Amino acid sequence: MKPTLDSDLLRTFVAVADAGNFTKAAVQAGRTQSAVSMQMKKLEDMVGDSLFERGSRGVALTRRGGELIVNARRIVSLLDETAASMVATPLGGPVRIGIPEEYGHAILSRALGAFAKRHPQVDITVRYAHSGAQIAALAAGELDLAVVFEWQDLSGGEVLMHDPTVWVTSELHHMHEERPVPIALYNRAGWCKDFAIKSLEQRGLAYRVAYTSDTNGGLRLAVTSGLAIAPISRSNIPAGCRELTAADGFGDIDSSNVVLRRNPNASGEAIVSMEEAIREAFTNR
Repeated sequence: MKPTLDSDLLRTFVAVADAGNFTKAAVQAGRTQSAVSMQMKKLEDMVGDSLFERGSRGVALTRRGGELIVNARRIVSLLDETAASMVATPLGGPVRIGIPEEYGHAILSRALGAFAKRHPQVDITVRYAHSGAQIAALAAGELDLAVVFEWQDLSGGEVLMHDPTVWVTSELHHMHEERPVPIALYNRAGWCKDFAIKSLEQRGLAYRVAYTSDTNGGLRLAVTSGLAIAPISRSNIPAGCRELTAADGFGDIDSSNVVLRRNPNASGEAIVSMEEAIREAFTNR
């Protein structure tokens, strides 16, 4: 007979897997460690196999545990979304968001997915552009919320994460070994001159501009195709590529903070709710 899995057991299972420790999971769940251990023993009895390997530093998922965690996360997430949709008051109206292209899929898609389930009547407009343009649009009243990079002075906005820009090379093409090193840059001068090029000049690296683009996707393409190295935020390094460190003769280009800014004249529950969804998406990235 197929086991009937209890959602409460799955929620505790996810908590233990995330914490890597029964004690930490118990604190997060507001239970005793013995209660959590009993729940996991019950779940293991249901599936007929061990889910965790116990060690001196905590626990790790077994092969069977790794198979179960995928569906367990989906079930817990769906239950949370359903509960939120049942208690949330449906909202309406427009929300205008500005965000860097590199966070469109990884972050914004998650925020929009959670938000749309709760508030399907809200009209959402998203603008992808560089931070200078987003800040100008926010000041002009064309945006309600903007996620931007801040490299030096903080604006007083909410810091969502620290995500420095680094030089990135393809692990296949090794373009960083060429001299002069071919680089890909944005086709706007300010940040490139003040940060990207300056970081090369400070290290005495000869370079040539081999490729320019107005999007982050264009820079990623230049790197992955072997045209050049490029300045890319650390969280957005493409597969098959790597950061160039001091050991390679390079280093961090800037010390970017990713900041959430809100139009002071923008109000409404839909905007507040979207602000919370973006914040949560960055927290759970």
